[in-house]
Amino acid sequence: MKNEKNIKGFNFSKKPEKNKNNFKPIIILLLLSFLVASLIPYIQEWQEFVDKDISITNLEKNFSKWIYKEILIDGNKAIATLSGEKIEENGIKKIQREIAILPTTDSLKDLGLKNPKIQTEISVKDKTSEAFWNEMLPTIVAFVLFFIVSLFFISRMGGMANNAMTFWKSRARLFDKDKDKILFKDVAWADEEKEELQEIVDFLKNPKKYKEIGAKIPRGTLLVGPPGTGKTMLARAIAGESNVPFLSISGSEFVEMFVGVGASRVRDLFTNAKKIAPAIIFIDEIDAIGKKRGPWLGGGHDEREQTLNQILTEMDGFDNDTNVIVVWATNRADVLDKALLRPWRFDRKITVNLPNQADREEILKIHARDKKMAKDVDFKALASSTVWFSGADLGNIMNEAAIISARYNEKMISWARVQEAFERIVMGLRKKSLVMNEQEKKITAYHEVGHALVGKKLIHTDPVHKISITPRGGALGVTWFMPEKDEILTSKAKFIDELSTLYGGRAAEEIFFGKDFITTGASNDIERATKIARAMVTKYGMFDEIGKENFAWDMIDGNHLWVDGQRPYISDKTQDMIDIKVKEILNNAYEKAREIIIKYKDLHIKISNDLLVKEEISREEFEEYFVS
Repeated sequence: MKNEKNIKGFNFSKKPEKNKNNFKPIIILLLLSFLVASLIPYIQEWQEFVDKDISITNLEKNFSKWIYKEILIDGNKAIATLSGEKIEENGIKKIQREIAILPTTDSLKDLGLKNPKIQTEISVKDKTSEAFWNEMLPTIVAFVLFFIVSLFFISRMGGMANNAMTFWKSRARLFDKDKDKILFKDVAWADEEKEELQEIVDFLKNPKKYKEIGAKIPRGTLLVGPPGTGKTMLARAIAGESNVPFLSISGSEFVEMFVGVGASRVRDLFTNAKKIAPAIIFIDEIDAIGKKRGPWLGGGHDEREQTLNQILTEMDGFDNDTNVIVVWATNRADVLDKALLRPWRFDRKITVNLPNQADREEILKIHARDKKMAKDVDFKALASSTVWFSGADLGNIMNEAAIISARYNEKMISWARVQEAFERIVMGLRKKSLVMNEQEKKITAYHEVGHALVGKKLIHTDPVHKISITPRGGALGVTWFMPEKDEILTSKAKFIDELSTLYGGRAAEEIFFGKDFITTGASNDIERATKIARAMVTKYGMFDEIGKENFAWDMIDGNHLWVDGQRPYISDKTQDMIDIKVKEILNNAYEKAREIIIKYKDLHIKISNDLLVKEEISREEFEEYFVS
């Protein structure tokens, strides 16, 4: 990242510098020079020759006639090269030579080869030099190869040594406080959260006024919220407003298979943070190392537990002059160890909620800043349609709309492309390759209209946004209900109406096609309805005959983490009552769905037939069926 810089002790994501001591080109050049020099004596042997054996007498006669270009004395042989033109054999020109065996003699003069008037070059082959190369060349080549291999392994071992040293170091990324700074004004939502964090900013800017009055330094702040709600952005905004360095790392980066590595990285992280103080340490996914401790984790020798112990030790080691604030983020605060959550370790616990409608509109506009948006894009309508969307989800919609527009070579992002991106993310990709036969298509149409019709005729349901029999994702069809406003609480009446809406598809299949032709298309509807009904009975205490007790229990760590399911020690009588009540709720919801579809059977058929032709019916088109 371009906004990161290097500080000793940190392993940052930047391109490594080129090795200034790169000997590879020099070694290759020396090796080539050595091979060329060693092969010079043998270059002559690469030429093509035509040899003829003659007697020493004829050699002397020809020498006196001056027909030789040169004579080489090689041991007991005289190799004479003719000075005439080269002869050609098979298209190749070859040099003619005459070879004679020499008698034992004391000098070339005795052979008659020493005549100053004849300018034929006579040379004697140096046996000592030849013997040297024959004996030493293999040794020299072996030495050079050994040197190259050794140099390679030394460089690799040096890299391993560097990796071994950095293996124990912290892997935190340092964001430059002067580049790509994020401020609170860049965070379009979370006004209450920003007000709470403003105190930390003020302390980092003006620590003296807090120390003079006796206030202790805030050590840690826990940001809790669903994924994508902007916890990391808020932490960076604290650093940006305070104009201090920001160190970011994930909790999973502390954990390795080797015991002690995580603790070592924690020590290194806090040591380096103190060197550049005032600073902010941001640890995301703290639940990866901060889960509740127990004897099943390894009896005190587990790597994760040692890492957690080291974090607790480092935070206890802060004195009043240590201007380092630790910000943690998680979406599972319920699993954190109590030792982490006690005062003087976490001085603030801030819940970062999903944005409301007004916030979503502002977030969408921020994500549209760097995009070419058409004037018809309705950010308010999109914000109204994206209930329970996080900031990251909204950014994904805008990015997907830009990708779709670019795919069709469009210069602007239109409202139609934004809607297409929204539907693609929520309902899934259109499966054009999945072709249903006519009977499957008809059953799917009647099934989806069953959901929509039942939902329309009930009071406590959300409006129908779209009905489609185009396969998307893993579904052959979809009926999309969209809330018009943000709701935090869900009433018993809405749960009951939602159950009937879920059973509308199965009820339609049974009414129009018969019990023997009901399909597997309602499997997901039945699963969702069962979970809702069981939660109403076991978790929310909505029925007096069962009571206000919570029967949903998570036994993983012995704490009250309410989830769907039954606790193991519930009595048989109570369990039977729960099962009977859940079945009663579901049966009543199914019968209500049947009654509505039978009552409006003709309208159901009309809408289903239109859906078979159009394949999709919008909210406006659906509402027209109910205009009297």
